[in-house]
Amino acid sequence: QVQLVESGGGSVQPGGSLRLSCVASGSIRTIYGMGWYRQSPGKERELVASISSGGDANYAGAVRSRFTISRDNAKNTAYLQMNSLKPEDTAVYYCNADVLERLRIRTNKYWGQGTQVTVSS
Repeated sequence: QVQLVESGGGSVQPGGSLRLSCVASGSIRTIYGMGWYRQSPGKERELVASISSGGDANYAGAVRSRFTISRDNAKNTAYLQMNSLKPEDTAVYYCNADVLERLRIRTNKYWGQGTQVTVSS
Protein backbone atom coordinates (compact mmCIF):
# COMPACT_ATOMS: atom_id res chain seq x y z
CA GLN A 1 0.00 0.00 0.00
CA VAL A 2 0.98 3.58 -0.70
CA GLN A 3 -0.14 6.79 0.95
CA LEU A 4 -0.08 10.30 -0.52
CA VAL A 5 -0.29 13.32 1.77
CA GLU A 6 -0.85 16.84 0.46
CA SER A 7 -0.03 20.01 2.34
CA GLY A 8 0.32 23.73 1.72
CA GLY A 9 -3.27 24.75 1.08
CA GLY A 10 -4.87 27.76 2.67
CA SER A 11 -6.55 31.09 2.06
CA VAL A 12 -4.98 33.78 -0.08
CA GLN A 13 -6.02 37.01 -1.80
CA PRO A 14 -6.27 37.25 -5.58
CA GLY A 15 -2.81 37.64 -7.04
CA GLY A 16 -1.19 35.74 -4.20
CA SER A 17 0.81 32.54 -4.23
CA LEU A 18 0.80 29.13 -2.58
CA ARG A 19 2.99 26.06 -2.90
CA LEU A 20 1.45 22.63 -2.48
CA SER A 21 3.44 19.53 -1.60
CA CYS A 22 2.59 15.87 -2.05
CA VAL A 23 4.65 13.23 -0.25
CA ALA A 24 4.28 9.56 -1.13
CA SER A 25 5.20 6.83 1.33
CA GLY A 26 4.84 3.07 1.67
CA SER A 27 5.98 0.11 -0.39
CA ILE A 28 7.34 2.13 -3.29
CA ARG A 29 9.69 0.88 -5.94
CA THR A 30 9.20 3.59 -8.55
CA ILE A 31 6.76 6.44 -9.10
CA TYR A 32 5.96 7.08 -12.73
CA GLY A 33 3.56 9.92 -13.54
CA MET A 34 2.34 12.30 -10.86
CA GLY A 35 -0.38 14.90 -11.16
CA TRP A 36 -2.43 17.54 -9.42
CA TYR A 37 -6.20 17.64 -9.78
CA ARG A 38 -8.80 19.96 -8.33
CA GLN A 39 -12.50 19.84 -7.60
CA SER A 40 -15.01 22.56 -6.72
CA PRO A 41 -18.51 21.89 -5.33
CA GLY A 42 -20.84 20.73 -8.07
CA LYS A 43 -18.03 20.29 -10.57
CA GLU A 44 -16.14 17.31 -11.87
CA ARG A 45 -12.58 16.71 -10.76
CA GLU A 46 -10.20 18.13 -13.36
CA LEU A 47 -6.54 17.71 -14.15
CA VAL A 48 -4.47 20.78 -13.31
CA ALA A 49 -0.95 19.60 -14.11
CA SER A 50 0.98 16.39 -14.58
CA ILE A 51 4.64 15.44 -14.66
CA SER A 52 6.45 12.34 -15.87
CA SER A 53 9.21 10.54 -14.02
CA GLY A 54 11.65 12.30 -16.34
CA GLY A 55 10.27 15.75 -15.58
CA ASP A 56 8.11 16.45 -18.63
CA ALA A 57 5.17 18.61 -17.54
CA ASN A 58 1.71 19.32 -18.92
CA TYR A 59 -0.80 21.94 -17.76
CA ALA A 60 -4.45 22.75 -18.12
CA GLY A 61 -4.96 25.88 -20.20
CA ALA A 62 -6.51 27.75 -17.28
CA VAL A 63 -3.33 27.50 -15.20
CA ARG A 64 -0.59 27.52 -17.80
CA SER A 65 2.01 30.25 -17.18
CA ARG A 66 0.77 30.69 -13.60
CA PHE A 67 1.35 27.24 -12.06
CA THR A 68 4.48 25.11 -12.10
CA ILE A 69 4.63 21.42 -11.28
CA SER A 70 7.89 19.83 -10.17
CA ARG A 71 9.09 16.72 -8.38
CA ASP A 72 11.94 15.34 -6.33
CA ASN A 73 12.21 11.64 -7.11
CA ALA A 74 14.63 10.95 -4.26
CA LYS A 75 12.03 12.28 -1.80
CA ASN A 76 8.98 10.79 -3.56
CA THR A 77 7.54 14.28 -3.55
CA ALA A 78 5.69 16.47 -6.04
CA TYR A 79 5.06 20.19 -5.80
CA LEU A 80 2.67 22.67 -7.32
CA GLN A 81 3.77 26.29 -7.25
CA MET A 82 0.71 28.48 -7.77
CA ASN A 83 1.21 32.15 -8.62
CA SER A 84 -1.18 34.93 -9.62
CA LEU A 85 -4.05 33.06 -8.01
CA LYS A 86 -7.61 33.84 -9.06
CA PRO A 87 -10.94 33.20 -7.32
CA GLU A 88 -11.64 30.58 -9.99
CA ASP A 89 -8.72 28.56 -8.62
CA THR A 90 -10.64 27.92 -5.40
CA ALA A 91 -11.01 24.15 -5.00
CA VAL A 92 -9.82 21.10 -3.15
CA TYR A 93 -6.53 20.06 -4.72
CA TYR A 94 -5.65 16.38 -4.91
CA CYS A 95 -2.39 14.65 -5.66
CA ASN A 96 -2.29 11.54 -7.83
CA ALA A 97 0.57 9.13 -8.48
CA ASP A 98 1.11 6.09 -10.66
CA VAL A 99 3.18 3.81 -8.44
CA LEU A 100 5.08 0.60 -9.02
CA GLU A 101 5.17 -1.04 -5.59
CA ARG A 102 7.91 -3.34 -4.36
CA LEU A 103 7.48 -6.98 -5.42
CA ARG A 104 4.80 -6.11 -7.97
CA ILE A 105 4.94 -6.04 -11.75
CA ARG A 106 2.26 -3.49 -12.57
CA THR A 107 1.47 0.00 -11.31
CA ASN A 108 -1.49 1.30 -9.34
CA LYS A 109 -2.94 4.79 -9.10
CA TYR A 110 -3.18 6.43 -5.67
CA TRP A 111 -4.88 9.60 -4.44
CA GLY A 112 -4.17 11.90 -1.55
CA GLN A 113 -6.83 13.23 0.83
CA GLY A 114 -6.86 16.70 -0.69
CA THR A 115 -5.98 20.17 0.53
CA GLN A 116 -8.27 23.21 0.36
CA VAL A 117 -7.21 26.29 -1.58
CA THR A 118 -9.38 29.38 -1.22
CA VAL A 119 -8.77 32.57 -3.20
CA SER A 120 -10.93 35.52 -2.16
CA SER A 121 -10.84 39.19 -1.23
